[in-house]
Amino acid sequence: MARTSRRREAAKLMAKPSVKAKSSLDKLKANERDRISKLPNDILVNILDRLDFHDVTRTSVLSRCWSQLPANLSLLKISARDFLSPQTRISDDELDGKFLRINALLRINAVNAANAAVVKATKSMLAHRDPGGCTIRLLSTTFYLRGDTPISVGHTVGNAIVTLKVEKAEFTVLTQQKGCGCSIDEMVKFGTRFVSFFNECHNAFAGLTRLYLENLRFRESNFVSNILVTCKQLYYLGFYNCDTEDSVTLRVEHAQLSELSIVDCRFDMVELTWVPKLTWLAFLFWLYHAELPLSLGYVPLLRVLRLSNAARSFHKNVKLSTFLHETSVRDLTLGFKCEKVWVQPECLTRRQAYVFQQLRILNLVKIPEGYDLTWTMFFLEAAPSLEELYMKVWDHPCEMEMDQDISENKGVEWESHTSNFKHHCLAKFILVGFQAKDYMVTHVRRVLKAAVNLQDVYLYDRLACAKCHKKVENMLKFDALVRGMCPGVNLPIKFPYTNEDRRSVQKRMPRGIGSLAKIHFMASKETRAEHGPRIDGYSMGAIEDDWMLSRLGQRI
Repeated sequence: MARTSRRREAAKLMAKPSVKAKSSLDKLKANERDRISKLPNDILVNILDRLDFHDVTRTSVLSRCWSQLPANLSLLKISARDFLSPQTRISDDELDGKFLRINALLRINAVNAANAAVVKATKSMLAHRDPGGCTIRLLSTTFYLRGDTPISVGHTVGNAIVTLKVEKAEFTVLTQQKGCGCSIDEMVKFGTRFVSFFNECHNAFAGLTRLYLENLRFRESNFVSNILVTCKQLYYLGFYNCDTEDSVTLRVEHAQLSELSIVDCRFDMVELTWVPKLTWLAFLFWLYHAELPLSLGYVPLLRVLRLSNAARSFHKNVKLSTFLHETSVRDLTLGFKCEKVWVQPECLTRRQAYVFQQLRILNLVKIPEGYDLTWTMFFLEAAPSLEELYMKVWDHPCEMEMDQDISENKGVEWESHTSNFKHHCLAKFILVGFQAKDYMVTHVRRVLKAAVNLQDVYLYDRLACAKCHKKVENMLKFDALVRGMCPGVNLPIKFPYTNEDRRSVQKRMPRGIGSLAKIHFMASKETRAEHGPRIDGYSMGAIEDDWMLSRLGQRI
C-alpha cells in the first residue's frame, strides 16, 4: 500500500502541469517582469549596457517603458559579426570542394545583409538621442569594407561625434579574407575602398579613439601618415597585413596614442619617433627583413612589449640591450613560432643591463623543441626584478614553416660569466610542453638552483593547438599515447602522467639544491586561469581573428 502511494506521488510530480498551474506560472513570470520594470531607469540602462545588440532590441519591445531606454544607453556596440548566421562562419577547410562556391556565395550575401543591419542599427540608435542628454561612453561599430556601408556608418558616427556627447568612438574595419588568403590585387582593392571611405568621413575619423584595419595596400606612400595626422584622438591603432605599393618608412608621431599593434605588415621601417603616451606595443613578424624593422624613439611610458617572428637563416639576431635602450619595459613577450631563436643572449655590462631593471614578467612563446635552453638564463641574470617567467616549448606542423630556407639550426648558445648566480625575486616559473627529457629536467633544475625564493614551478603537458582542437574533441577517449601527443605530431611526448613517473622526475630536480619550490605537474585540461592568456598565446597581439575579436574588445 505504501509503495502504491509513493508511485501516485511520483506520477503527480511527473505529470504535465494543469491549466491552473500554467496560469499561476505565467502570472509569476509577469510579476517578475513587472518588478524589473519598476526599477529606476539608470539601473535598467545599466542592465541593457551589459547585453549585446540583439538582446537590447528584443528587450525594447517588451513595453513602452523598455522601448525608451535604448536612447539612453551609454555603451553602443554594433558589430556585423553579430548579424552573421553560424552557417556563414564555416571555414573553407571544413568544406568539401563542391561546396566551396556555395559557401562563398552564402558569405557574400550574409556579409551584405550584416552590413545593412549595421547601418540600420547605427542610425536607429543615434537618431532619437537628446544632444544634451546622457553621454555615450563608447560608440563602437564593426563592419565589412563593402558597398556603401562604411561611408553610411561614417557619416552617422561623424554627425554623432559633432552633435552628441561621445567619449570614445571605435571603427573595426574588416574584410572577408583572412590575411594569408588575401591576394595583392584584393589588398589594393580594399585599400582603394578605404581611402574613399576615409576621405568622405573626416569628421568621424577626427573623433575616433580606436581604429583597426586589415588587408589593405595603399597606393600613396604617405597615406598611413595621413591617418595619424587626421585621427588625433586615437588611443589604439591596429594594422594587420597592411602595406604600401612603394617601400616606405613609417614615422609615428602622435600625442595621444597609447596602444599600437602592427601585425604581419610590410613597411620598410617603423620608427616610433615621438609617442609620449604609448604603453603597449605589439610588433609581430618581419619575415622579409633581415633585421628587426622597428626603432623605439621617445616612448617613455612603454611598459608592455610583444615581439614575434618565424626567423629564417638570413635573419640577424636581435640584441635586446640595444633595441630597448632608454625604455622601461615591465612585461615582455617574445615569440619564435617554433623556428630559429632570433634573440642574441648577451653578457651585459652594468650599463647595458639597465634596460632590464624594470622587467617583471617575461613570456617566451613557442621555443623550438630539442635545443638547449641555457640561453634563457640570460634573462634571469639581466633582469634582477623578474617575478614571473613563462616558457612554451613546442614543435608543431600547424605553426612551423616548411620552406627550405628555414634555418636548420634553430638553437642559440650562451655561457654565463657569473659563477654561482642567484636570483632573489623570481616567484613563479611556468613551463609548457614539458617532457621528462634530460635537457628539460636539467633546465628546470638550473632555474631551481638560481632562483632562491622561487615558490611554484608549473610543468604543463603540451596543449592542443587551436587548429587541432576539433580533432581532439572528436576523440572518444585518450590512451597514454594519444593523451601525450598533440594531433599532427608523430612522436608522443614523454610527459610524466603517473604518480610514479612524477616522483621520479621530482627526485632528479631539487636533489642537492635545497629548493623549497613546489612543483606542479599540469595536464593540458588543467590550465590555471591566471596562466591561460599567456600560455595560449593571446598576449601576442591584436590579430582580428574569430576568437580574438571578443577579447580585443574587452582588453582595449
